Amino acid sequence: MQSSAPTGAGECDALPAAPEDAPLSDELALVVAGAKRRAVRDGDRQVDSAHLLHSLLEADPDVRAAFPDPAQVARLLGYLVQRSIGYGLRWQGSVEDSGAVPLVRGGTPGWSPVAAAAMAAGVERAVRRGDERARGVDVLAALATDVESRAVEVLGRAGVDVDRLRRRLN
Repeated sequence: MQSSAPTGAGECDALPAAPEDAPLSDELALVVAGAKRRAVRDGDRQVDSAHLLHSLLEADPDVRAAFPDPAQVARLLGYLVQRSIGYGLRWQGSVEDSGAVPLVRGGTPGWSPVAAAAMAAGVERAVRRGDERARGVDVLAALATDVESRAVEVLGRAGVDVDRLRRRLN
């Protein structure tokens, strides 16, 4: 599977040093802030792709609209809330790095390699679309491309057909 994350060294050099420095829509800026708060509250060292997914679903109506069945969004949020209070998947204390996407050189402090790569890929997707600012659906599309990410694991456990979601977003 091809990732939409940047692949060339020159492309990585052109990306912001941190996701919060990227050109983001107002909604996506709220998502980033929410994901950071969630990681701290959960006791995690880094924002991971599941934190991003959770914040995207809570804050961005366009992301929720990407799921045609509202019950699916409710299941996803329920699963993510369980995770945040200590039930479900046990990821705390580990770094998310599926190896499926190229990493931004040097890493991004406070962000898992997968989450940082998804944010960078979201910015690149917006640029390809001709938009000056990345939106939540750009990041959702990037998250869905890494089949080994925590976000994709959560989507699958909540019954989302990730392949269908990926096709709908691209």
